[in-house]
Amino acid sequence: MKCPYCGHMGDKVVDSRESKEGDVIRRRRECLECGRRFTTAETSVLYVAKRSGTTEPFSRAKVVSGVRKACQGRPVSEDDLARLAQQVEDIVRATGSAEIPSMEVGLAILGPLRELDEVAYLRFASVYRSFDTLDDFEAEIALLRAEGDPVGEEPQHASTTSTTTTTSHIQ
Repeated sequence: MKCPYCGHMGDKVVDSRESKEGDVIRRRRECLECGRRFTTAETSVLYVAKRSGTTEPFSRAKVVSGVRKACQGRPVSEDDLARLAQQVEDIVRATGSAEIPSMEVGLAILGPLRELDEVAYLRFASVYRSFDTLDDFEAEIALLRAEGDPVGEEPQHASTTSTTTTTSHIQ
């Protein structure tokens, strides 16, 4: 570490402390040349690999911006969006990788967004997954309904045709 006072490259760490959130480590250092003390803050940088091949630092603001469009006109607050962005960052960081494909960031958004607002989820998923037809929307809606039903119950279908069910008991 270069001393900000004299420019010497040698120092010793006098004290290290983690921030309350655990995302920054503050180190108190002492220059071995001039003896002056200075503080450094260390953070890990998470990079997103874009489809174009470029990389950029992960940005909660970009997550919020993308999700905000899907939430337009929905009862979702800025605090909700900030919490969602934090959840997404936590999910992405939990992979342990320093660089993550943008596709995985999108996948990390889908779960928390679905819990926040299903309509916003459907809007985001339609763009993210490139829905082309009404069948794509219907399939996703059917999946949402099926997963939303209590365990052990069959999903309700909008079909008006009647069917006969025969039940047999085997002993």
